[in-house]
Amino acid sequence: MTELSPAADEVSVSNPFARIVTVMTAPSKAFADVKKSSGWWAPFVVASVVGLIYAYVLLHAVGLPTLVDQVIHNSPSMEQRIASATPEDAAKIRHQIEFNFKLSYIAPVISLVAGLACAGIFLASANFGAGGKSTYGQMLGVWFYGTLPITVYTLLVIAGIYAGVASDPFNINNAIGTNPGFYLTDSELPKTLVALLSAIDIFSIWTAALLAIGISTVAGIKRGVAWAIVLGWWLIYVLLLKVTPAAFG
Repeated sequence: MTELSPAADEVSVSNPFARIVTVMTAPSKAFADVKKSSGWWAPFVVASVVGLIYAYVLLHAVGLPTLVDQVIHNSPSMEQRIASATPEDAAKIRHQIEFNFKLSYIAPVISLVAGLACAGIFLASANFGAGGKSTYGQMLGVWFYGTLPITVYTLLVIAGIYAGVASDPFNINNAIGTNPGFYLTDSELPKTLVALLSAIDIFSIWTAALLAIGISTVAGIKRGVAWAIVLGWWLIYVLLLKVTPAAFG
């Protein structure tokens, strides 16, 4: 049999879609390839397709009434607002929440905007904060390939919904048991602590690891420094978008 030459192997990895598999099995190799050619659109397309399927499943398999009820249940202030409102005002509130869920179909656009912003933040952190040398295109590749575990998580949630193993009632913020907070949702622990424990998720750790490897590789900085950048911004994200809403929800 004829062995594949190094050049042939390089071509296979340089294929943006083949790189999706490689980033899961050999991330250092995949991100070394991203440094040569970002090809960030491939993971974005895959994530967008999965995101649209997820939106459909939410609205048709879970259903708007269940989704709205869970949003209200998770927010004491919202529960109080609904309880003190007139039937007409309560209906308007529920209608607004339903409308927000219907916007799930524009998730790919939101994902793209978020990716553009986060890539810029990591670029500035690595280049100006840590003395790295990377381009915006390379960091876009790091972001979209590095966040592929979120797509895997989304697929598991979809499977969990149809298999009947997702949270019951369905909790869009913590749908399957991949973190300690999932098992403490209805406990007497403070909601801020549960939110923090929910953020310590298997897929969050996996994503952080890929991003750290990617930033270190394309920017040419030490792995520990890249980890510090990722964990620093992750902590800010958790405090602002997870813990704070739980404290004042």
